[in-house]
Amino acid sequence: MAAPMELSCWGGDWGLPSLHPESLTVMAYAKFSGAPLTVNTINNSWRAPKGDVPVLISEDIVISQPAKILNFLRRQKYNADYQLSAKQGADTLAYIALLEEKLLPALLHTFWVEAENYCSVTKPWFASRIAFPLSLYLPGKMSRAALNRILLTRGGPPLYSLTEVEAQIYRDAKECLNLLSKRLGTSQFFFGDTPTTLDAFVFGFLAPIYKVCFPRVQLQEHLKQLPNLCRFCDDILTCYFRLTLSDPALIISLQMDDNLRKSPQHPPRKLTTLKLAAGGEEGSPLNRLSP
Repeated sequence: MAAPMELSCWGGDWGLPSLHPESLTVMAYAKFSGAPLTVNTINNSWRAPKGDVPVLISEDIVISQPAKILNFLRRQKYNADYQLSAKQGADTLAYIALLEEKLLPALLHTFWVEAENYCSVTKPWFASRIAFPLSLYLPGKMSRAALNRILLTRGGPPLYSLTEVEAQIYRDAKECLNLLSKRLGTSQFFFGDTPTTLDAFVFGFLAPIYKVCFPRVQLQEHLKQLPNLCRFCDDILTCYFRLTLSDPALIISLQMDDNLRKSPQHPPRKLTTLKLAAGGEEGSPLNRLSP
């Protein structure tokens, strides 16, 4: 019998199972691959065994960071990519790198640096879910970490002022959204009618931008001009998370029937009704994701 697996992550709102992009990525992959995770929300990242979320615990194994968690699930035979060709696997890594380089800085800025969004939405939401007195400190720490990450990766020459950096990261993010929309086209998922790792990452990045109600919404407005990406997010929420969105305890059980396990690589679950601040970098996705 397989060891139980438990995922700890930030909770959700606005119809999302989690507001945290990295947590959403792992949760979506678990749904796609049929991994039997029990997902529990936490009130602050310091309660996680490694001080970071999402974190996966299986017996005495503790894993953080989405790429490492997904690799662990693959080693347990929960592989959403088993049908992909070598070229599609390479495309997956390239698009994940694009998301992290072009879209993530604007996502972090929207949540944690844009003053009106942070003061009226992000800070109150996280503070309300963190015990006092950490609620007075932890949101500010997360905001500073997001700004530092943006400036570290995008604040060099020729962009010397924060205003110039902000303008560039939003231009890059809109370009990235346009490329994703063109790549998806009229398809259900990025590689046909079965969701894969790339779909999990794209969903994790796009869904918070799409759903959270911010006063400053320039990135959300651009996303809503790309109806295929909006449909992509809505389809995943409706078909993979519809049983968890109304859960008042926000404790989500992702179970897979053993009778469905017909091969060493469990086939990804197809749709049946429809045709950070982040932790420290460890190099490119090529060094973090295994085939």
